[in-house]
Amino acid sequence: MTTTTITPPAERHLRQHPSLGQTVRNSLTMAGRGLIKVRRTPEQLFDVVFQPIIFTVMFAYIFGGAIAGDVSSYLPYLIPGILVQTVITTSVVTGTQLREDMDKGVFDRFRSLPIARISPLAGALLADTLRYAIATTLTFLIGFIIGYRPAGGFGMVVLATLLVIFASWAVSWIFAFFGVIARTASSVQGISMLILFPLTFLSNAYVAVETLPSALRWFATVNPVSHLVTAVREMANNGVIGGDVIATIIGAIVIVAIFAPLTVRAYMRKA
Repeated sequence: MTTTTITPPAERHLRQHPSLGQTVRNSLTMAGRGLIKVRRTPEQLFDVVFQPIIFTVMFAYIFGGAIAGDVSSYLPYLIPGILVQTVITTSVVTGTQLREDMDKGVFDRFRSLPIARISPLAGALLADTLRYAIATTLTFLIGFIIGYRPAGGFGMVVLATLLVIFASWAVSWIFAFFGVIARTASSVQGISMLILFPLTFLSNAYVAVETLPSALRWFATVNPVSHLVTAVREMANNGVIGGDVIATIIGAIVIVAIFAPLTVRAYMRKA
């Protein structure tokens, strides 16, 4: 006597390796779900709405006179730094929200669906690019209101914006990894801020690295955040696409190549 096991179609589908097209479609669907969440709970955007306004105005008028002599002279240096710090800091929310969704069992339901395994994670990270776009737009807008005039032109400002969004999306994979392996959302935020604060403040975002002590100057010089800030300054202020732009793009690709598989593997083990 033999026993025949019938595998449901959905389960058979899950065991197959999804095509690239299916993975992209599934990820875009999950991104759409994330945007619906934002529409229903717009308070999720409070940080990306108010932080650029507060930081830009506060740092411009506190440090402008002391560092550059007046606010208008400091703005071409400050706005790219504020932009990078604000958007990169915003990417921390990706990890905390991911941890909260996993604690609620949302990703357990996704795991049972016949979709690409990476799509719930990739979709959530794609939806968060809306946050980065809002933070970037508001930073440039507030800077323009208080006197910033990027000499590179509108086209270069748009390219600089896309570079920052892409770099922040890549960095968000790191925090997504923390969101999967950490036990609580608060621990994700604590770990992420412990990493981000030295990277953003020990950089050339607010002051020239030449003014720092030798040890801090070395760290700020090799700091990837400094390269991103320099790339944005060159594009927005001078209309130049230099080596820092290429280095930022390569670095972002490397981060995704490393942390996307790590995050998916950890997610599949813990979900």
